[in-house]
Amino acid sequence: MAELDGHPYYSCINCRNPIAPHVDLLSKNFLGKSGPAYFFSHAMNILVGKREDRKLITGVYTVADIYCSNCGEALGWKFIRAYEVKQKFKEGRFIIESLEY
Repeated sequence: MAELDGHPYYSCINCRNPIAPHVDLLSKNFLGKSGPAYFFSHAMNILVGKREDRKLITGVYTVADIYCSNCGEALGWKFIRAYEVKQKFKEGRFIIESLEY
């Protein structure tokens, strides 16, 4: 974690581009494609890829992969749509693979 204007934020592991402020971290108890991941309410300095339906541990979702806008590093994905009512809270939010190595 780094600081920008005195506020802690998470950054791209490749180029250190700011990705998400610490205040937008909702949970560290998620799994990404390759291990631990964080759940954020917002992300910045990202590019959003093509939408696709994906079966995840908790159900089927429409998601879009997200990438660093500076270097193109794959970061995680954005939840576009949750098909199960109890998973709707994830819509519009982000999974970012653990940025702490």
